[in-house]
Amino acid sequence: MVLNGAQIVVEALKREGVQLVFGYPGGVVLPLYDELYKSNFMHILPGHEQGAVHAADGYARATGKCGVAIATSGPGVCNMVTGIATANMDSIPLVVISGQVAKHLIGRDSFQEADISGIATPITKHNYLVKDVHDLPRVLKEAFFIATTGRPGPVLVDIATNVFHETLDFEYPSSVKMRGYSGKYIGQEYSIDRAVEALQQAKKPVFLVGGGVNSADMAPAMRKVAELTQAPVITTLLGKGAISDKLPTNLGMVGMHGSYAANMAVTECDLLVGIGARFDDRVTGNVQNFAPNAKVVHFDIDPVEINKIVHSDLGVTGDLRWSLPLFAEKVARVAAKLPEQYAEWREHVFAMREAHPFASRKLEDQITPEKFFKALEKYTDDDTFVVTDVGQHQMWTAQFAKVEKARHFISSGGLGTMGFGLPAAMGAKLGNPKSKVVLVNGDGGIMMCCQELDTLTRYGIDVKVFVLSNQRLGMVNQWQRLFFGGRQSQSVLDAKVNLPALAESMGVMGQTVADPEKLDEALAKAFAHDGAVLTEVRVPADENVYPMVPAGARLDEMLLLEDEGK
Repeated sequence: MVLNGAQIVVEALKREGVQLVFGYPGGVVLPLYDELYKSNFMHILPGHEQGAVHAADGYARATGKCGVAIATSGPGVCNMVTGIATANMDSIPLVVISGQVAKHLIGRDSFQEADISGIATPITKHNYLVKDVHDLPRVLKEAFFIATTGRPGPVLVDIATNVFHETLDFEYPSSVKMRGYSGKYIGQEYSIDRAVEALQQAKKPVFLVGGGVNSADMAPAMRKVAELTQAPVITTLLGKGAISDKLPTNLGMVGMHGSYAANMAVTECDLLVGIGARFDDRVTGNVQNFAPNAKVVHFDIDPVEINKIVHSDLGVTGDLRWSLPLFAEKVARVAAKLPEQYAEWREHVFAMREAHPFASRKLEDQITPEKFFKALEKYTDDDTFVVTDVGQHQMWTAQFAKVEKARHFISSGGLGTMGFGLPAAMGAKLGNPKSKVVLVNGDGGIMMCCQELDTLTRYGIDVKVFVLSNQRLGMVNQWQRLFFGGRQSQSVLDAKVNLPALAESMGVMGQTVADPEKLDEALAKAFAHDGAVLTEVRVPADENVYPMVPAGARLDEMLLLEDEGK
């Protein structure tokens, strides 16, 4: 059948199983938007292009499907750069389709022209500039293939506007053949055998579970290994949920704001098995002293990650969908003696967890983070998606919120993008309409994409938003108070913004709670309401996130709550 370029894009979306897209129209993509309208394709219009790409990201994280975002040329797609970089750092599958000025105008500083292919090259897995309609079907097929196979990531397809008008006899490729890229990463089975041998020889092992386990949908295999061995488990921020927070051997998050037990377990272990984690600086602290007594085994799909930051004694390269089930199968054959072998070590790390749990200060007349999350537990279930923005509230959520299932904790990891939370929660809810979605945000982060409150109303997206309001850019302020002589430069928000009123002005129910005695009532009201709600939860301005590993320090050099004021 003969189709024009705009029709080809819509048809390709259907062939790839895309059910909805997020985007913002503009001049050069009007032909595409006309076809989206004619085909009645589900499209979500946010308040800002950054909201569109973060929403597509949240949708992808929550569903495992490829997120799709659309923007016009120049400022439109440039507004998506932060979101593209966010997805790239966290290995999230996205296809971003942008319009470009007409072929004959490219390179002439034309109206709303930007070299987005050049801009996005360092922050995409791959990108294309399409100037001929005959290339479009192949490029779109390749874009989805590249984004979703191997180590996932964002792919940009920039399409000159003339291509939307050009026609061809459409035939969509059934497969992809690319020189040097197959999307399949199968390693050497003997490396898995060596990893099993390392477990058998260890007395004090630790499993470090990263976001790759979530990306590969290998949480069941990871849980099987953890239960068979009963070895202690720790997670990265993005690994949260890949192993249940309720699993007895889960010590919680590791790193700068990780648990005391997790950080000490890394310091004292004799075997560290990293699975789908890239050992970034927030995890390792002083990398020269990371896991100083341990043999390190590193499972990762990307060979670039092996030995990039932490020296690995054994690298198991390959897709976790290949390596982790095989590892679990081989561990099962030798697991009978392992729980007893690790018993003394388990008791030791459990004692550390008991002695130094995550905690807030004991304040009677104020709502502390610990009080908030304990109260919130009553209103959530194992299928609730917990989304955060970035800052102190993000770390408190990672510490206190109990997440049972993979993909149910959504946060910006590597890039640490403020403004991510609200649109990402929106995307998560659209991908999982029958599940509760809770967003925990800060009073700094909520203002960065607050216009998406209107999007929640327009589309009837039921997200429960909780803003932990301390009138501070919390994490920046904490660092300034601890390490910059208490000089709170530009981190105090003398805010006149009435957040509940702002929400109400966009059709979202708003409320404020500051009294601990009224917290449960406010939560009950929020969850009883049929629709989106913003609840401002007033927390102490001087509440810090503990433990905290100062920059450049070892993991065992934590600042603890009990040390505050010394």
